[in-house]
Amino acid sequence: MHLGAKRNPVQVVVETPRGSRNKYKFDERTGRMKLSKVMPEGMVFPYDFGFFPETRTDDGDPLDVLILCDEPTFPGCQIDSRLVGASLANQRSAGQKEMRNDRIIAVAEASVLYASVHDLSDLEPMVLKQIEEFFVNYQKVRDIEFILMGHDDSAGARKILERASENISDQVTPG
Repeated sequence: MHLGAKRNPVQVVVETPRGSRNKYKFDERTGRMKLSKVMPEGMVFPYDFGFFPETRTDDGDPLDVLILCDEPTFPGCQIDSRLVGASLANQRSAGQKEMRNDRIIAVAEASVLYASVHDLSDLEPMVLKQIEEFFVNYQKVRDIEFILMGHDDSAGARKILERASENISDQVTPG
């Protein structure tokens, strides 16, 4: 099970820092960060974006997380964070089956700006709306439909993390 899946803070790893057009992805094979894509001019990540180590979701990747923090960090940075909620979503590529692809929202424990945020309801509604629109548009330019189904609170986010942590033990590593 993922370290911290049952407690706070949880450990997350940043792949792409806030303000970046470059989308980085951790390459499990090499143990290094890799440039995955460059987003269109004018589109940047609104907050640090990363993953929970030792997790796996239905798409085969680690569970995604958007980390609210005062300043951008850097690819590979490990951050102690607290779960505040989740955007529940499905996505579909042309000719592909619709697949679940939730986004966890967390706050960096070291944050001063977001110190009082413990649940999505603590965020300004416009901040949450902007986060939603980012994911819809980020996927749209890649010809992927991102279907937002709603939100869940911090307890719901924890259940999603626990499920993704359990999925990692279900997979056999070839050796």
